[in-house]
Order: sequence, then C-alpha cells, then structure tokens
Amino acid sequence: MDSHDGLIHASIMYGNGGKTVLDWQAVNEWEAKDGLLWVHLDYISEIAKQWLYTKSRLSTLSIEILTEEDTRPRFIATKEGFLLILRGVNFSPGSDPEDMVALRMYFEENRIITMRHGRVLAISDVREAIVAGSGPRNAADFLSLVIDRMVDRMGDVIAEIDDQVDELEDTVLTAESYALRTQLAKIRRQTISLRRYIAPQRDVLARLQSVNLSWIDDRVKLRLRELSERTARFVEDLDSARDRAAITQEELNSRLSEQMNKAMYTLSIVAAIFLPLSLLTGLLGINVGGIPGTEHKWAFLHVTLILIAIGAGLLAWFKKIKWL
Repeated sequence: MDSHDGLIHASIMYGNGGKTVLDWQAVNEWEAKDGLLWVHLDYISEIAKQWLYTKSRLSTLSIEILTEEDTRPRFIATKEGFLLILRGVNFSPGSDPEDMVALRMYFEENRIITMRHGRVLAISDVREAIVAGSGPRNAADFLSLVIDRMVDRMGDVIAEIDDQVDELEDTVLTAESYALRTQLAKIRRQTISLRRYIAPQRDVLARLQSVNLSWIDDRVKLRLRELSERTARFVEDLDSARDRAAITQEELNSRLSEQMNKAMYTLSIVAAIFLPLSLLTGLLGINVGGIPGTEHKWAFLHVTLILIAIGAGLLAWFKKIKWL
C-alpha cells in the first residue's frame, strides 16, 4: 500500500483470525458490524490529518493529542475507549536506539487507529501477522501484542547497555587510555535518554491495567500487568547502569589522576635532587675571577665527585624520610 497518501496499512480483522486489506474508500465505507477495523497512518501526512478531522469521528482534542509534534507516553480514557501514546526503540538506519519513536494509538472495541512517522517494528510485526492470517483476533489482543513486541525490543537494548557497563567495569581496572571516558559518557547519555521515556511509560502501563472496558478481559489485564512489571524492571536496570557507569567513570578519573600525580611526584623528586647541584654548577660557571680550582688540573674531577656525593646524599635522605 502506498504510504504517500498517509495510509500505511488498513485491514479488517475477524474473530476467526481472518483479514481483509483496505484502501481509503473501503476505510470510509466501514461499519462496526463489518469487523475490527485497524487503520495505520503517517501522522505528518496532510491527507491523514484531513481524514482524522473529517472522517474519523474523533474529537478535536483527541486528534490534537494524537498529532502533537513532541509527545510523551500518556494514557487518556474516552467515552468509548482510550488514547495511548507509547515510545519504542528506534531501529531506523543511522539512528540511535535512545532516540525513541512515538506510537500514537486510539482503541475502541471495533476500531483501532495507530499513527507514527518513524518506523515502529512492533507494528510491522503485527502487520505481517495479520497479512499471514495469524494476527490478533480482537482489539485487546492487538493491544497486548503491540506492547509485548515493544517491550521485548526495549529489553534487548537495555541488556546490551548492561553488558557494555560490565565490560567497561572490567576494562577500567587495567585501562590506561582516555578513550574509556568517552564510552562511559556515551552510555550515561543513553541511559538518561531511555529513562526519560521508559519511566513515564511504566506509569502509563500501570494505569492501563485499571481501565474498565468490557472488551478488555482479565487475561489481557494479567498480560498488561506482566508487561508493566517488566518495564518497571527496565527503569531499575537503567538506574543501575547509569549509577555503575558513573562509579566506573569516577574510578577511571581517579586512576588517571593517580597516574598523573605519580608522574608529577617523580618530576618533583628529580627537581629536588638537581636543584642544589644546579646551584653549585651555576656558581662555579660564572665568568669572573676568583673561581677556586681554575689552576688545579684535578678540580673538575673533584667537583664532579662532590656533586655525585651530594646527589647520593639527597637520595639517601629522601628514602629515610620515606619520600621514595
């Protein structure tokens, strides 16, 4: 189906798992007795927006909420159903997973309207299942399947972040490179960005369990409760990964600072040894009369031995006072 007109996919699902793929004309001719209608739109399309305002029978407020430019996870109950906005991991080429894409949905017992701009793989999974004839049989099944797919992919990304933190924790013990600081900073940015949307999404899923609609049965509510708990664990995992990354970064900074302090300490000891030696050689090297030993052929050797003795004495003294 050509998505340039705003309609990415539309189909009617029956209780036996059957399906019929529709175009705009068939969507406009649909009636509740025909079966469960699913319309999937690109919300930035002007054609899709025009259909929402003129044909969807949604309130103006609902349409404005669903088509907002920047959205956060939210749940709003309506007279016949509810609005649901969730965020999914971004798997588009060239994008970072933490740049989460918004999925906007409206549910009634016999109608589902979903909208997105960036591709949402969870919706692609449902679409493929419907085309294959094995899709959800009702709106409640559709809801739980979409959320399940989104949570699964979210879990994979968070598990990968956790593995990266584990690897960096082990690496920092032997690392001597400043490159790890960049990796740690990147992980901290990822966890903060993901948590920004996953934390409110946890609350949205918790509220969704309490929705009182006849077509959402206890089986689906139990599944939603499990998905809500998994999302809550994701938030805890992100908090843990962020804190561990911060501790690892502090440890790395401490090790780098310690290495620099050791280098400065060594330079200070060397300077302390050579400072009096430089003073003596400087005094003996001034170009004026009266320098002792100028007429003595062994004067240079004697001065050299004296300087060596002074240096050795300073080293012995530093060891005695435990500077070395």
